Amino acid sequence: MLGSAIGEALRRRGATLLRLVRREARDPGELHWSPAAGELEAGRLEGLGAAVHLSGASVISRRWTARFKREMTESRVETTRFLSETLAKLEQPPPVLVTASAIGFYGDRGDEILDEDSAPGGGFFPELCAAWEAAARPAEDAGIRVVHLRFGMVLGRNSGAMARLAPLFRLGLGGRLGSGRQWMSWVSETDAVSAALLALSNVDISGPVNVVAPEPVTNAAFTRELGRAVHRPTLLPAPAFALRLAFGEMADEALLASTRAVPKGLTQAGFAFAHPTLPEAFAASLGK
Repeated sequence: MLGSAIGEALRRRGATLLRLVRREARDPGELHWSPAAGELEAGRLEGLGAAVHLSGASVISRRWTARFKREMTESRVETTRFLSETLAKLEQPPPVLVTASAIGFYGDRGDEILDEDSAPGGGFFPELCAAWEAAARPAEDAGIRVVHLRFGMVLGRNSGAMARLAPLFRLGLGGRLGSGRQWMSWVSETDAVSAALLALSNVDISGPVNVVAPEPVTNAAFTRELGRAVHRPTLLPAPAFALRLAFGEMADEALLASTRAVPKGLTQAGFAFAHPTLPEAFAASLGK
């Protein structure tokens, strides 16, 4: 979702893109790579203006088995490390590398307000996010400006979380998760793309950046607002025990965790949110 949207925004600005693809390259705008096999024609990367890396298996696509946790790790940490090491060895490396991360870095923190200076949390997902960001250190050591975009829940139009949530809520099947008191930090797709573009162009931005709207909400408030946006009741809560039974570890770390992250870095950089409130983001993502 974000890769396509950011790529299209860059094209509109006149940029020429070179996409890394795992399959065989089909045109001059693509370059085959295989991080697991160490395959990447580094010469094609010489002299590029920037690099953007957003790889990562979806954390909510299935139950967190040991095998899937390895896949989540390899798709983030190993790919980031391989790309960073490759860029670091170039004679003309790009001046900036923007990588994806997540506010899962902070873990389950209750009502604590979390900014980029907050410590990492405990558990598998915070440890994964910390390793994900650390994997870009070879690029940083080579003098490349590295930005870690710690995304909250991205609300896109017919994509991402909304592609799953909106149909359920339109059927009247939406409800809070567990107690509903856990905090959720979210961002519209438009603002997520704009934040990535700012990270690419603003040489004063480096390190972690929380890509979240300025108004985090509780899950109960999120549920009510989405129900209001689609004009349906939200009377079917999902009890915490049922979520744990269905999703195991992922329920506690992704669905029930409370992460009240705020966009300190973006605010200090003068970022103007197109959708600073949840009703505005829902209106955009639902095509209203």
